[in-house]
Amino acid sequence: MPSFETHDVLNQTPPFGDVNLVATNRSLLDALEACGVDPQAEGLIAFGTAWGSAERLDIGRLANENPPLLRTHDARGYRIDVVEFHPAYHVLMRASMEDGLHASTWDEPSSGHSHATRAAQIYTAAGVESGHVCPVTMTHASVAALAASPNRLAEWLPKIRSRDYDSRFIPFWEKTAVTLGMGMTEKQGGTDVRANTTQAVSKAGDEYVLTGHKWFLSAPMCDAFLVLAQAPGGLTCFLAPRFRPDGTLNALRLQRLKDKLGNRSNASSEVEFHEAFAWRIGEEGRGVRTIIEMVQLTRLDCAVASAGLARMGLTLAMHHARHRSVFQRKLIDQPAMRMVLADLALETEAMTALALRAARSFDRQPKDDRQAAYARLVTPAAKFGICKAAPRLLYEAMECLGGNGYVEESALPRLYREAPVNAIWEGSGNVIALDILRAETREPEVATAVLESLMADIRDLPGASEAARDLVMALHSPDAEARARFIAERLFLVAATAALVRSAPPAITEAYALTRLANPARMIGANDLGPAVNPLLERAFVAI
Repeated sequence: MPSFETHDVLNQTPPFGDVNLVATNRSLLDALEACGVDPQAEGLIAFGTAWGSAERLDIGRLANENPPLLRTHDARGYRIDVVEFHPAYHVLMRASMEDGLHASTWDEPSSGHSHATRAAQIYTAAGVESGHVCPVTMTHASVAALAASPNRLAEWLPKIRSRDYDSRFIPFWEKTAVTLGMGMTEKQGGTDVRANTTQAVSKAGDEYVLTGHKWFLSAPMCDAFLVLAQAPGGLTCFLAPRFRPDGTLNALRLQRLKDKLGNRSNASSEVEFHEAFAWRIGEEGRGVRTIIEMVQLTRLDCAVASAGLARMGLTLAMHHARHRSVFQRKLIDQPAMRMVLADLALETEAMTALALRAARSFDRQPKDDRQAAYARLVTPAAKFGICKAAPRLLYEAMECLGGNGYVEESALPRLYREAPVNAIWEGSGNVIALDILRAETREPEVATAVLESLMADIRDLPGASEAARDLVMALHSPDAEARARFIAERLFLVAATAALVRSAPPAITEAYALTRLANPARMIGANDLGPAVNPLLERAFVAI
């Protein structure tokens, strides 16, 4: 029988790849400019080329299709508690560490733009593969906690700063570079870490042994972990290495790896401590105060990474709309689709601007009390608003591709599954909202100064005065705790609008204020964006 084909394959979107993820992102470039960062001088244009390559995008896929495996024992029956990863994961870790995503803000001398530059890198890399960003984030943030014990910081910082990636399972002092994880939550407590039952017994100086369990130990392949345990003086922070000082394996018994919705390339585990060796970090009884310095940095990364996930969703939707034809017109020329894409672009513009603005405040806070106040108050609000928006926006981006976006050959299902973790990790919605409320209550003068600064930027925009009034009334209402989420959301929207003022064209900033501050936002594509539609679409994916 003669062979034949039923039809020619037409009107399919070409593969996405070999795209500069920084140079094509106008909102990111403008946010960097507002932060005083030169993308070319800081190496971000080259970074965008590397992470947008077809090869790097495919490595992200491979790392998630081949999740890590736990080997608790070797062939002879000895405990080894090793986590094995697909080679693609190691490629991603090596690339991120070579670029300094795990430590660049601790370099000497600093460029002065380190947090903002690094945020642009995290934002871009997370859109390609977000799972490996977890140990990168924790290693970076660990320095803030280790600072409570200068001797330990001096011992670990040189290997944290190293740009090598050393995945060998050997004692940290034999390695060229290290990564650090954390373990705070337990079965009975979750967010309430003061309910932790893991016990710490002092042996000599700052050396202790830990006995207990952790319900989540993030990135168990790391060289050491910052954990909380009950010492005689109260809840205390400790650094538990994988190997004891004598070179023997420490008694961190990995029970199982968590089977997670997303974040598949990264391992998360349950662990039992069987008189595990650890060093005390900071004073006994000050564990929360010590670890919160680390948490502030990881919360920033949650917001930045979620903004990057949403941005990648928009990028894929724009790529599809530019190539796919429906009813004799490209999707990008269809009025209804243009409204959806423009609304997605508006949200991602605001998320990008705020994420970079928050990162910039970390650069400036050591010398500027106002920026330190901004970082304390706005960072959790950015984490709250951006991380909660990401799953919703990624669903809308997926729908732009129709069935092609729903199947696993597309990157969008992976991005969609990945998105919720940043809203949960480092304080879920209620925790973050209550933290904001407590900060505003504990330091009312600081909160007032931050709010006044934000209002100075947006005073002439629609809905600004009403938003400020709503915030103040909610803060002073007798049921302020019940309204904590309302307060967090309004602060996020005010801060995002103020960030847009610094980096986006006026038409875009006004459209955001009209549809987010002055009026409650409608579903994506149903908001009246007026004259902002065209500039939003022109900026969403810049041809180069």
